[in-house]
Amino acid sequence: MRFTVLTLALCAAFAAPAVAADHQVKMLNKGAKGLMVFEPDVVRVAPGDSVTFVAANPGHDARSIPGMLPERAKPFAGAIGKDVRVTFTVPGVYGVECRPHYAMGMVAAVIVGDPVNLDAARKIKHPRLAAKRFDGILAEVQSADASQGTAAK
Repeated sequence: MRFTVLTLALCAAFAAPAVAADHQVKMLNKGAKGLMVFEPDVVRVAPGDSVTFVAANPGHDARSIPGMLPERAKPFAGAIGKDVRVTFTVPGVYGVECRPHYAMGMVAAVIVGDPVNLDAARKIKHPRLAAKRFDGILAEVQSADASQGTAAK
């Protein structure tokens, strides 16, 4: 009898569905890296996890940047001044912008699993300040993956 109960308990533990995480990114007028920022500006998640972009200050939105999505990934767009929760299922690099402050460099990256489209994401053209921030963000992603032995493509 004890063996059966233990066997059932182990089966239930391994059959339990994995719980997806919800990560938060704040949309701020001012943060640790300056004016008009997402904080953090890089977030790493597992496929199936969600990211909630929190409108901590008014006047911001979060939306995907055309061309900075993995193949088969769906674009997303939140409303200005509203939180938006996005569930990410396709591995890769997702570029995120605040539409009203994109030219001011208000950008971020969500890395889902392996950054399989990192090279393609680097080729997207941005306004000068957004390009400068993305240079730092994507260099950080590449550096972290190199130190972990992950091959970014």
